[in-house]
Amino acid sequence: MSQWIFDTNDKQFESEVIERSKEVPVVVDFWAPWCGPCQTLGPLLERLATEHNGAFVLAKVNVDESPGLAQAFGISSIPMVVGLRDGKIVNEFVGALPEAGVRQFLSKLMPSEAEQLAREGDSLHLSGRTEEAEAAFRRAL
Repeated sequence: MSQWIFDTNDKQFESEVIERSKEVPVVVDFWAPWCGPCQTLGPLLERLATEHNGAFVLAKVNVDESPGLAQAFGISSIPMVVGLRDGKIVNEFVGALPEAGVRQFLSKLMPSEAEQLAREGDSLHLSGRTEEAEAAFRRAL
């Protein structure tokens, strides 16, 4: 596992996934060791998380060990992948998609350039750098 890939469970999900998604997009991989398609999708998600160098983090949830999370998300089939940003579900899919499909899923999860510039503007504004903030907001528009 890398710094962008971690296992989580019922007890840690709120802090490790929901709260963290307010800082960086989080992809949650609901899987089980006995699930054949999970064994294909999991390594692909891990490779893409490493490839993106922290642009998103990958949380892995073993549904056998965290049945409460599986129930809370209404999971009836795995693998199931959920993308969260700002504490909310942005996108999801069920099944082992090919790499192109997973990349498309990620592109919908990642903040756009305009969203990144707007966040930069907010940060600059909060630190009192209003002229720089205004410039960032203008670029975002």
